[in-house]
Amino acid sequence: MVRVWLRGCLSHIRIGGVLWIIVPIGEADAPMNRRLLIACWILAVVFGPVLGCRPAARDGRPGTGGSGAKRIIILTNGDDPFWDAMRRGMEKAAEDFKLADSGLSVYLDKGDFGEEMQINKLKQYATQSDIVAVGISPLSADSRGIANAMRELRKKGVHVITVDSDLNRERFRDARFAYLGTDNIVGGRELGRCARGLLPSGGKYAAFVGVKEVANAQERTQGFQEGAGEKFVRVEYLSDDGNENRAQENVKVALNNHPDLNLLVGIWAYNAHAIVKVVRERKVRDKVKVVVFDAAPLALADMKAGDIDAMVVQNPYQMGYLATKLMKALVEDDHETVHELYPDYDPQTRKFQSENGDILNTELRVVVPDASSPLKPDMFESTTRFFVYPEFRKWLAERKLTGS
Repeated sequence: MVRVWLRGCLSHIRIGGVLWIIVPIGEADAPMNRRLLIACWILAVVFGPVLGCRPAARDGRPGTGGSGAKRIIILTNGDDPFWDAMRRGMEKAAEDFKLADSGLSVYLDKGDFGEEMQINKLKQYATQSDIVAVGISPLSADSRGIANAMRELRKKGVHVITVDSDLNRERFRDARFAYLGTDNIVGGRELGRCARGLLPSGGKYAAFVGVKEVANAQERTQGFQEGAGEKFVRVEYLSDDGNENRAQENVKVALNNHPDLNLLVGIWAYNAHAIVKVVRERKVRDKVKVVVFDAAPLALADMKAGDIDAMVVQNPYQMGYLATKLMKALVEDDHETVHELYPDYDPQTRKFQSENGDILNTELRVVVPDASSPLKPDMFESTTRFFVYPEFRKWLAERKLTGS
Protein backbone atom coordinates (compact mmCIF):
# COMPACT_ATOMS: atom_id res chain seq x y z
CA MET A 1 0.00 0.00 0.00
CA VAL A 2 1.26 3.53 -0.81
CA ARG A 3 -0.16 6.66 0.77
CA VAL A 4 0.57 10.33 0.12
CA TRP A 5 0.86 12.61 3.10
CA LEU A 6 1.01 16.41 2.68
CA ARG A 7 3.66 17.85 4.97
CA GLY A 8 6.75 20.10 5.03
CA CYS A 9 9.16 18.89 2.35
CA LEU A 10 9.56 16.18 -0.25
CA SER A 11 10.62 12.91 1.33
CA HIS A 12 9.33 9.43 2.08
CA ILE A 13 9.18 7.01 4.96
CA ARG A 14 8.01 3.43 5.34
CA ILE A 15 5.99 2.55 8.43
CA GLY A 16 4.68 -0.96 9.02
CA GLY A 17 5.13 -1.93 5.38
CA VAL A 18 3.46 1.31 4.12
CA LEU A 19 5.42 3.73 1.93
CA TRP A 20 4.51 7.31 2.80
CA ILE A 21 5.44 9.92 0.15
CA ILE A 22 5.74 13.34 1.74
CA VAL A 23 5.21 16.47 -0.40
CA PRO A 24 5.23 20.21 0.42
CA ILE A 25 2.23 22.15 1.51
CA GLY A 26 1.89 25.83 2.02
CA GLU A 27 0.64 27.58 -1.09
CA ALA A 28 -1.51 24.64 -2.07
CA ASP A 29 -2.43 26.08 -5.43
CA ALA A 30 1.15 26.92 -6.45
CA PRO A 31 2.00 25.37 -9.83
CA MET A 32 5.21 23.81 -8.52
CA ASN A 33 3.41 22.09 -5.68
CA ARG A 34 0.75 20.79 -8.05
CA ARG A 35 3.42 19.41 -10.37
CA LEU A 36 5.23 17.85 -7.40
CA LEU A 37 2.05 16.21 -6.17
CA ILE A 38 1.38 14.75 -9.63
CA ALA A 39 4.96 13.44 -9.78
CA CYS A 40 4.57 11.77 -6.38
CA TRP A 41 1.37 10.05 -7.45
CA ILE A 42 3.17 8.72 -10.52
CA LEU A 43 5.96 7.39 -8.29
CA ALA A 44 3.36 5.77 -6.07
CA VAL A 45 1.66 4.02 -8.98
CA VAL A 46 4.85 2.92 -10.74
CA PHE A 47 7.13 2.05 -7.84
CA GLY A 48 4.67 1.35 -5.03
CA PRO A 49 4.39 -2.36 -5.82
CA VAL A 50 8.19 -2.61 -5.79
CA LEU A 51 8.98 -0.39 -2.80
CA GLY A 52 5.97 -0.58 -0.66
CA CYS A 53 4.67 -3.64 0.92
CA ARG A 54 7.07 -6.48 1.57
CA PRO A 55 8.60 -6.33 5.03
CA ALA A 56 12.17 -7.56 5.32
CA ALA A 57 12.80 -10.67 7.33
CA ARG A 58 15.87 -11.23 9.49
CA ASP A 59 19.33 -11.58 7.93
CA GLY A 60 18.27 -9.83 4.74
CA ARG A 61 15.83 -12.50 3.61
CA PRO A 62 12.79 -11.10 1.84
CA GLY A 63 9.52 -11.09 3.75
CA THR A 64 6.47 -12.81 2.42
CA GLY A 65 3.96 -9.99 2.96
CA GLY A 66 0.48 -11.13 2.09
CA SER A 67 1.50 -13.87 -0.31
CA GLY A 68 3.70 -16.95 -0.37
CA ALA A 69 4.67 -19.01 2.65
CA LYS A 70 3.28 -18.31 6.10
CA ARG A 71 5.99 -17.54 8.62
CA ILE A 72 7.02 -19.19 11.89
CA ILE A 73 9.34 -16.88 13.83
CA ILE A 74 11.56 -17.22 16.89
CA LEU A 75 12.43 -13.88 18.48
CA THR A 76 15.57 -13.92 20.64
CA ASN A 77 16.43 -11.63 23.54
CA GLY A 78 19.73 -10.55 21.95
CA ASP A 79 22.48 -11.41 19.49
CA ASP A 80 24.86 -14.23 20.38
CA PRO A 81 26.34 -17.30 18.62
CA PHE A 82 24.09 -19.37 20.89
CA TRP A 83 21.20 -18.46 18.58
CA ASP A 84 23.05 -19.58 15.46
CA ALA A 85 22.81 -23.15 16.74
CA MET A 86 19.08 -22.63 17.28
CA ARG A 87 18.72 -21.44 13.69
CA ARG A 88 20.43 -24.62 12.48
CA GLY A 89 17.91 -26.67 14.45
CA MET A 90 15.03 -24.70 12.95
CA GLU A 91 16.36 -25.23 9.44
CA LYS A 92 16.81 -28.96 10.02
CA ALA A 93 13.26 -29.26 11.34
CA ALA A 94 11.96 -27.32 8.33
CA GLU A 95 13.68 -29.87 6.11
CA ASP A 96 12.65 -32.96 8.09
CA PHE A 97 9.01 -31.94 8.50
CA LYS A 98 8.70 -30.51 4.97
CA LEU A 99 7.47 -27.10 6.03
CA ALA A 100 7.67 -25.79 2.48
CA ASP A 101 5.14 -28.42 1.35
CA SER A 102 2.79 -27.07 4.01
CA GLY A 103 3.27 -23.48 2.86
CA LEU A 104 5.39 -22.58 5.90
CA SER A 105 8.82 -21.05 6.42
CA VAL A 106 10.96 -20.34 9.50
CA TYR A 107 12.93 -17.25 10.54
CA LEU A 108 15.10 -16.36 13.51
CA ASP A 109 14.73 -12.70 14.50
CA LYS A 110 17.38 -11.38 16.90
CA GLY A 111 16.67 -8.83 19.61
CA ASP A 112 19.07 -6.24 21.02
CA PHE A 113 18.81 -6.98 24.77
CA GLY A 114 16.12 -4.30 24.95
CA GLU A 115 12.64 -4.88 26.35
CA GLU A 116 11.14 -2.13 24.19
CA MET A 117 12.48 -3.71 21.02
CA GLN A 118 10.86 -7.04 21.87
CA ILE A 119 7.54 -5.33 22.53
CA ASN A 120 7.74 -3.40 19.26
CA LYS A 121 8.65 -6.55 17.33
CA LEU A 122 5.65 -8.39 18.76
CA LYS A 123 3.37 -5.49 17.86
CA GLN A 124 4.81 -5.47 14.35
CA TYR A 125 4.14 -9.20 13.97
CA ALA A 126 0.50 -8.57 14.89
CA THR A 127 0.13 -6.37 11.79
CA GLN A 128 1.53 -8.98 9.40
CA SER A 129 -1.01 -11.55 8.28
CA ASP A 130 1.62 -14.02 7.04
CA ILE A 131 2.95 -14.64 10.58
CA VAL A 132 1.17 -17.63 12.10
CA ALA A 133 3.36 -18.67 15.04
CA VAL A 134 5.92 -16.96 17.26
CA GLY A 135 8.39 -18.37 19.76
CA ILE A 136 10.04 -15.82 22.04
CA SER A 137 12.81 -15.79 24.63
CA PRO A 138 11.45 -12.96 26.84
CA LEU A 139 14.01 -10.44 28.01
CA SER A 140 12.23 -9.95 31.32
CA ALA A 141 10.21 -12.62 33.09
CA ASP A 142 8.09 -9.94 34.78
CA SER A 143 7.52 -7.61 31.83
CA ARG A 144 3.84 -6.77 31.60
CA GLY A 145 4.49 -5.09 28.27
CA ILE A 146 5.96 -8.22 26.69
CA ALA A 147 3.22 -10.40 28.18
CA ASN A 148 0.46 -8.10 26.89
CA ALA A 149 1.97 -7.99 23.40
CA MET A 150 2.07 -11.80 23.42
CA ARG A 151 -1.56 -11.91 24.53
CA GLU A 152 -2.54 -9.59 21.68
CA LEU A 153 -0.87 -11.92 19.20
CA ARG A 154 -2.81 -14.86 20.60
CA LYS A 155 -6.08 -12.90 20.32
CA LYS A 156 -5.32 -12.45 16.62
CA GLY A 157 -4.96 -16.21 16.19
CA VAL A 158 -1.14 -16.33 16.20
CA HIS A 159 0.26 -19.28 18.15
CA VAL A 160 2.76 -18.13 20.82
CA ILE A 161 5.26 -20.17 22.82
CA THR A 162 8.30 -19.29 24.94
CA VAL A 163 11.69 -20.78 24.08
CA ASP A 164 14.92 -20.82 26.13
CA SER A 165 13.46 -18.59 28.86
CA ASP A 166 9.92 -18.31 30.19
CA LEU A 167 7.72 -15.57 31.62
CA ASN A 168 6.72 -15.47 35.28
CA ARG A 169 4.39 -18.45 35.30
CA GLU A 170 2.33 -17.22 38.24
CA ARG A 171 1.52 -13.91 36.54
CA PHE A 172 1.69 -14.43 32.79
CA ARG A 173 1.22 -18.11 32.01
CA ASP A 174 -1.79 -17.33 29.83
CA ALA A 175 0.36 -15.21 27.49
CA ARG A 176 1.84 -18.32 25.85
CA PHE A 177 0.75 -21.83 24.97
CA ALA A 178 3.76 -23.61 26.44
CA TYR A 179 7.46 -23.35 27.33
CA LEU A 180 10.23 -25.28 25.59
CA GLY A 181 13.84 -25.11 26.73
CA THR A 182 16.31 -25.80 29.49
CA ASP A 183 15.22 -26.39 33.06
CA ASN A 184 17.46 -23.55 34.20
CA ILE A 185 17.24 -24.37 37.89
CA VAL A 186 18.56 -27.86 37.17
CA GLY A 187 21.19 -26.37 34.87
CA GLY A 188 22.27 -24.03 37.66
CA ARG A 189 22.50 -26.92 40.09
CA GLU A 190 24.71 -28.85 37.68
CA LEU A 191 27.04 -25.85 37.37
CA GLY A 192 27.06 -25.59 41.17
CA ARG A 193 28.03 -29.26 41.36
CA CYS A 194 30.90 -28.49 39.01
CA ALA A 195 32.10 -25.82 41.44
CA ARG A 196 31.77 -28.18 44.40
CA GLY A 197 33.73 -30.90 42.61
CA LEU A 198 36.50 -28.51 41.63
CA LEU A 199 36.70 -26.79 45.04
CA PRO A 200 35.58 -29.26 47.75
CA SER A 201 36.48 -26.77 50.48
CA GLY A 202 34.27 -24.09 48.96
CA GLY A 203 35.15 -20.42 48.65
CA LYS A 204 34.00 -17.03 47.43
CA TYR A 205 32.60 -16.49 43.97
CA ALA A 206 31.45 -13.76 41.63
CA ALA A 207 28.74 -14.38 39.02
CA PHE A 208 28.26 -12.46 35.78
CA VAL A 209 25.19 -12.15 33.58
CA GLY A 210 23.67 -10.00 30.87
CA VAL A 211 20.30 -9.05 32.40
CA LYS A 212 19.34 -10.10 35.92
CA GLU A 213 15.59 -9.82 35.26
CA VAL A 214 15.54 -12.60 32.65
CA ALA A 215 13.98 -15.79 34.01
CA ASN A 216 16.89 -18.00 32.98
CA ALA A 217 19.34 -15.74 34.84
CA GLN A 218 17.24 -15.82 38.00
CA GLU A 219 16.80 -19.59 37.84
CA ARG A 220 20.43 -20.40 37.04
CA THR A 221 21.80 -18.31 39.88
CA GLN A 222 19.30 -19.87 42.30
CA GLY A 223 20.19 -23.35 41.09
CA PHE A 224 23.92 -22.65 41.23
CA GLN A 225 23.82 -21.82 44.92
CA GLU A 226 21.73 -24.91 45.62
CA GLY A 227 24.17 -27.15 43.74
CA ALA A 228 27.34 -25.57 45.13
CA GLY A 229 26.18 -25.71 48.74
CA GLU A 230 26.77 -23.68 51.89
CA LYS A 231 30.55 -23.63 51.59
CA PHE A 232 30.28 -21.17 48.71
CA VAL A 233 29.52 -17.50 49.29
CA ARG A 234 28.56 -15.12 46.50
CA VAL A 235 30.27 -11.77 46.97
CA GLU A 236 29.40 -10.15 43.60
CA TYR A 237 26.59 -10.53 41.06
CA LEU A 238 27.08 -8.11 38.18
CA SER A 239 25.11 -7.50 34.98
CA ASP A 240 26.25 -5.95 31.69
CA ASP A 241 23.06 -5.55 29.57
CA GLY A 242 24.65 -7.52 26.75
CA ASN A 243 27.66 -5.22 26.45
CA GLU A 244 30.78 -7.36 26.16
CA ASN A 245 33.16 -4.54 27.14
CA ARG A 246 31.15 -3.98 30.29
CA ALA A 247 31.20 -7.73 30.87
CA GLN A 248 35.00 -7.58 31.05
CA GLU A 249 34.93 -4.51 33.28
CA ASN A 250 32.64 -6.37 35.68
CA VAL A 251 35.22 -9.14 36.04
CA LYS A 252 37.90 -6.56 36.78
CA VAL A 253 35.66 -4.91 39.40
CA ALA A 254 35.05 -8.26 41.11
CA LEU A 255 38.75 -9.13 41.22
CA ASN A 256 39.66 -5.64 42.46
CA ASN A 257 37.05 -5.70 45.21
CA HIS A 258 37.73 -9.27 46.32
CA PRO A 259 41.37 -10.37 45.97
CA ASP A 260 40.52 -13.64 47.72
CA LEU A 261 38.00 -14.76 45.05
CA ASN A 262 38.64 -18.33 43.96
CA LEU A 263 35.72 -18.92 41.59
CA LEU A 264 34.30 -17.00 38.61
CA VAL A 265 30.90 -18.00 37.21
CA GLY A 266 29.60 -17.09 33.75
CA ILE A 267 25.80 -17.21 33.55
CA TRP A 268 25.31 -16.20 29.89
CA ALA A 269 27.29 -17.52 26.95
CA TYR A 270 29.51 -14.52 26.19
CA ASN A 271 30.40 -14.07 29.88
CA ALA A 272 32.77 -17.03 29.53
CA HIS A 273 35.23 -15.35 27.17
CA ALA A 274 34.94 -12.04 29.04
CA ILE A 275 36.06 -13.84 32.21
CA VAL A 276 38.92 -15.61 30.44
CA LYS A 277 40.27 -12.42 28.85
CA VAL A 278 40.54 -10.67 32.22
CA VAL A 279 41.98 -13.73 33.98
CA ARG A 280 44.70 -13.92 31.32
CA GLU A 281 45.37 -10.19 31.55
CA ARG A 282 45.65 -10.33 35.34
CA LYS A 283 47.61 -13.62 35.27
CA VAL A 284 45.45 -15.12 38.04
CA ARG A 285 44.52 -18.43 36.42
CA ASP A 286 46.33 -20.34 39.17
CA LYS A 287 44.14 -18.62 41.79
CA VAL A 288 40.66 -19.03 40.29
CA LYS A 289 38.47 -21.74 38.83
CA VAL A 290 36.21 -20.81 35.93
CA VAL A 291 32.82 -22.45 35.34
CA VAL A 292 30.36 -21.23 32.73
CA PHE A 293 27.09 -21.77 30.94
CA ASP A 294 27.03 -22.64 27.25
CA ALA A 295 29.69 -23.42 24.69
CA ALA A 296 30.17 -20.33 22.55
CA PRO A 297 32.88 -20.71 19.89
CA LEU A 298 35.34 -18.48 21.78
CA ALA A 299 34.63 -20.32 25.03
CA LEU A 300 35.37 -23.66 23.36
CA ALA A 301 38.75 -22.32 22.24
CA ASP A 302 39.31 -21.08 25.80
CA MET A 303 38.61 -24.53 27.22
CA LYS A 304 40.99 -26.10 24.71
CA ALA A 305 43.64 -23.62 25.89
CA GLY A 306 43.06 -24.69 29.51
CA ASP A 307 41.30 -21.55 30.70
CA ILE A 308 37.84 -22.97 31.52
CA ASP A 309 37.36 -25.81 34.01
CA ALA A 310 33.77 -26.81 33.24
CA MET A 311 30.79 -25.89 31.09
CA VAL A 312 27.13 -26.67 31.52
CA VAL A 313 25.87 -26.63 27.96
CA GLN A 314 22.32 -26.25 26.75
CA ASN A 315 21.10 -27.57 23.43
CA PRO A 316 19.82 -24.62 21.39
CA TYR A 317 19.88 -26.83 18.28
CA GLN A 318 17.33 -29.12 19.93
CA MET A 319 15.30 -26.10 21.11
CA GLY A 320 15.06 -24.74 17.57
CA TYR A 321 14.22 -28.14 16.14
CA LEU A 322 11.49 -28.99 18.64
CA ALA A 323 10.06 -25.45 18.71
CA THR A 324 9.64 -25.58 14.94
CA LYS A 325 7.98 -28.99 15.18
CA LEU A 326 5.64 -27.72 17.91
CA MET A 327 4.64 -24.52 16.11
CA LYS A 328 3.99 -26.37 12.86
CA ALA A 329 1.73 -28.75 14.79
CA LEU A 330 -0.15 -25.85 16.40
CA VAL A 331 -0.65 -24.12 13.06
CA GLU A 332 -2.01 -27.32 11.51
CA ASP A 333 -4.18 -28.33 14.52
CA ASP A 334 -2.08 -31.49 14.81
CA HIS A 335 -2.91 -32.19 18.43
CA GLU A 336 -1.41 -35.69 18.39
CA THR A 337 2.02 -34.23 17.70
CA VAL A 338 1.52 -31.71 20.51
CA HIS A 339 0.69 -34.66 22.78
CA GLU A 340 3.82 -36.47 21.59
CA LEU A 341 5.93 -33.50 22.70
CA TYR A 342 3.91 -32.76 25.86
CA PRO A 343 2.54 -36.08 27.19
CA ASP A 344 0.29 -34.22 29.64
CA TYR A 345 -1.55 -32.50 26.79
CA ASP A 346 -4.97 -34.02 26.02
CA PRO A 347 -5.72 -33.91 22.26
CA GLN A 348 -9.45 -34.26 22.95
CA THR A 349 -9.90 -31.43 25.45
CA ARG A 350 -6.89 -29.51 24.04
CA LYS A 351 -5.77 -28.74 27.57
CA PHE A 352 -2.85 -29.66 29.82
CA GLN A 353 -3.81 -32.03 32.59
CA SER A 354 -1.43 -30.69 35.25
CA GLU A 355 -0.02 -27.29 36.19
CA ASN A 356 3.44 -27.91 34.77
CA GLY A 357 2.38 -30.11 31.89
CA ASP A 358 3.07 -27.17 29.57
CA ILE A 359 6.85 -27.36 30.11
CA LEU A 360 9.17 -29.34 27.82
CA ASN A 361 12.75 -29.49 29.10
CA THR A 362 15.55 -29.92 26.58
CA GLU A 363 18.78 -31.71 27.36
CA LEU A 364 21.82 -30.55 29.34
CA ARG A 365 25.48 -31.47 28.96
CA VAL A 366 28.49 -31.07 31.24
CA VAL A 367 31.75 -30.58 29.34
CA VAL A 368 35.20 -30.82 30.93
CA PRO A 369 38.63 -30.39 29.30
CA ASP A 370 39.80 -34.00 29.54
CA ALA A 371 39.72 -37.18 31.58
CA SER A 372 42.07 -35.71 34.22
CA SER A 373 39.31 -33.41 35.47
CA PRO A 374 38.14 -34.17 39.02
CA LEU A 375 34.57 -33.98 37.68
CA LYS A 376 33.03 -37.35 36.80
CA PRO A 377 29.68 -38.42 35.32
CA ASP A 378 28.30 -39.84 38.57
CA MET A 379 28.43 -36.38 40.20
CA PHE A 380 25.54 -35.19 38.04
CA GLU A 381 21.94 -36.11 37.35
CA SER A 382 21.38 -39.22 35.28
CA THR A 383 19.66 -37.22 32.54
CA THR A 384 22.67 -34.91 32.08
CA ARG A 385 25.10 -36.04 29.38
CA PHE A 386 28.80 -35.90 30.25
CA PHE A 387 31.48 -35.08 27.66
CA VAL A 388 35.19 -34.49 27.61
CA TYR A 389 36.16 -31.71 25.23
CA PRO A 390 37.22 -33.84 22.21
CA GLU A 391 33.98 -35.85 22.38
CA PHE A 392 31.92 -32.68 22.49
CA ARG A 393 33.77 -31.21 19.52
CA LYS A 394 32.90 -34.35 17.58
CA TRP A 395 29.22 -34.00 18.59
CA LEU A 396 29.21 -30.43 17.30
CA ALA A 397 30.92 -31.35 14.04
CA GLU A 398 28.34 -34.05 13.32
CA ARG A 399 25.66 -31.34 13.42
CA LYS A 400 27.76 -28.74 11.59
CA LEU A 401 27.78 -26.50 14.65
CA THR A 402 30.54 -24.24 15.94
CA GLY A 403 28.98 -23.82 19.39
CA SER A 404 26.00 -24.67 21.55
